[in-house]
Amino acid sequence: MTMFGRVITAMVTPFTSDDEVDYAAAEAMTDYLVTHGSDGLVVCGTTGESPTLSWDEEYQLFQVVQKAAAGRAKILAGTGSNSTKEAIAATQKAEKLGLDGSLQVVPYYNKPPQEGLYQHFRAIAKACPDLAIMLYNVPGRTGQNLTAETIVRLSELPNVVAVKEASGNLDQVSQIRRSTPMSFGIYAGDDSLTLPMLSIGGQGVVSVASHLVGLSLQEMIQSYEQGQVQRAVQIHLELFPLFKALFVTTNPIPIKAALRLQGWKVGDARLPLADDLAATESLLSRVMADLHLVPGA
Repeated sequence: MTMFGRVITAMVTPFTSDDEVDYAAAEAMTDYLVTHGSDGLVVCGTTGESPTLSWDEEYQLFQVVQKAAAGRAKILAGTGSNSTKEAIAATQKAEKLGLDGSLQVVPYYNKPPQEGLYQHFRAIAKACPDLAIMLYNVPGRTGQNLTAETIVRLSELPNVVAVKEASGNLDQVSQIRRSTPMSFGIYAGDDSLTLPMLSIGGQGVVSVASHLVGLSLQEMIQSYEQGQVQRAVQIHLELFPLFKALFVTTNPIPIKAALRLQGWKVGDARLPLADDLAATESLLSRVMADLHLVPGA
C-alpha cells in the first residue's frame, strides 16, 4: 500500500555559481532529507529542473543520490518526456541502475489525446517491466489532464503502481480511488492537498515543503492514520502559509530561495526560470521565522 513510503521529496538540483550541477551538494542534501522525514526522493522531476538538465547530468545525479541514500530511502528517477522513444531510453537506463521507480510525467506541449497518453505510458511500462512506475498528472504544466478513466486503465499494468495527482481536482482523486485497488498508490502533488487527499484514500505526498518540514509532514500523516485527526488538522494549518509561500512564483524558485535562507548552497534556478527575488525572499523569511525554520527565529 505504501511501497514508496508516505513522504517523497521532489528534490531540488543544486547548482554552482557557474551554473554547473553541484553533485557534492546533492549528496549532502540527500543525506539530510533521508534523515529528516523523507521515505523517498524524486530525482530530476519538476522541482529538480529536469527541462534544463542534460541526460548526462540526470544520469549522474541518479547515481550520486542512489549512493548517498544507501538504501535508506526509495529513489525515483524523473525520466519522463514528451517523446515516447526518449522516455523509454532514459527509463531503461535508470532501470539498469537498480533504482526503485520512475516518475513519468504526462507528455507536455504536444497534448496527446487520452488514447495517446495510454499508449505512451503503456509503451514505457512494457519496455521497463522490472521498474515500478508512478504516473505524474500536472495539467497546469503539461496542458493536458490525464483523466481518471485513463489512470484506471493504466493501473491494470503490473508495474504502474501509483500516481502523483497534481490536478488539484479532488473529485478526480475520488474517481481514481473508487476504481483502483488500495495497492495502487495515490500521492498528492500539492503539499496543501495532502491532508484532504488522505481523507479520500491517498497514501501520501510528493512534496516540495519536505525539504524544510519533512518530519512535520510525517507527523501529520501518521497522526491522521492513527485517528488523531485534530492533531493532523492542526499541523496542516500551521504549515499552510509555508505551503502557499513556496508556490508564490514558479517552482522551484521559492524552495531554492528558502533553502538559501537556511544556508544551503543550492544556487539559483537555471534560465529561463528567473524572478524578482526580493519579494519572494521577504515573504519566505517571515513565514519561515514563524515556523522557526531560519537561524535566530
